[in-house]
Amino acid sequence: MGGSQWQRRVVTVTTSSEESIRLNYIDSCSALSTDQKEIILLIHGFPQTSHQFRHVIDPLSQAGYRVIVPDYRGAGQSSKPVGGYEKSQMAEDLHLLIHSHLGIKQKIHVVGHDIGGMIAYSYASRYANDVASVTWGECPLPGSEIYEQVKGTPDVFHFLFHQVQDLPEALIAGREEIYIKHFFDKQLYNTGAITQEDLDCYVLAYSQPGAIRAGLNVYRALEKDSQENRDWVAKHGKCGVPALGLAGKQFLVAPHMEKMLKAVHEDPEIVLIDESGHYVAEENPKAFVDVLLQFVSKHKVAR
Repeated sequence: MGGSQWQRRVVTVTTSSEESIRLNYIDSCSALSTDQKEIILLIHGFPQTSHQFRHVIDPLSQAGYRVIVPDYRGAGQSSKPVGGYEKSQMAEDLHLLIHSHLGIKQKIHVVGHDIGGMIAYSYASRYANDVASVTWGECPLPGSEIYEQVKGTPDVFHFLFHQVQDLPEALIAGREEIYIKHFFDKQLYNTGAITQEDLDCYVLAYSQPGAIRAGLNVYRALEKDSQENRDWVAKHGKCGVPALGLAGKQFLVAPHMEKMLKAVHEDPEIVLIDESGHYVAEENPKAFVDVLLQFVSKHKVAR
């Protein structure tokens, strides 16, 4: 995977709790061509990595944006600590990558899918002064009414299964391909979108030491995320950053998107993409790019 101008780097950032985290990321531009470009931060979901955005990085870059795509804490080639999987902490990790390591001071456009959507909301709400727009929606946000409704249902059985201690690791070990393929088979609409090569990439990533444990710990933090999100809205109100709810029309959360986003954002826009289930950037990348570019162009960064 990769365009000719993509850089792949690993950086160590130090969090507010003095924890050192290594973050792997893709940067779509060479250092000589980044100064005048607006920034789009793409945050992947589970069971994926930055590979998820392989089809959309070049089109977004060719449209004039600098695109930064990390493996979040615990995924891909980033480090896999035991803790710190609250989405507010994962947002801090990425804020440090953008502002402390890359030295980007302008506002950025934050885009998240699935778990990355939860992180994107945390990023936009906690660092609103640093965000020009936020796009998310391929998830039931912890703390929302839809999250409480679906978290114990068969369609999202893993929300509870992953929170069981130790047993999931034991059952998944050596069967990563069976487990990961299950999510794609169940939630794809365009069934040819994720090839065997793509599946192999994800399986390799989650077969690394500590990777499945880290992926499960992302879910073990969801109840704390729920409380943090409810407390944040109660104290600070709705997020005022321009927001777009983006999801595949065939995804289970799609009918609830507007209500969910309106509970935490002021006047969000909602777009449901045809010919796509849960994995829009892989199933219908052209529509993903078109919708995203139309939205971020309305919220250009003042210079």
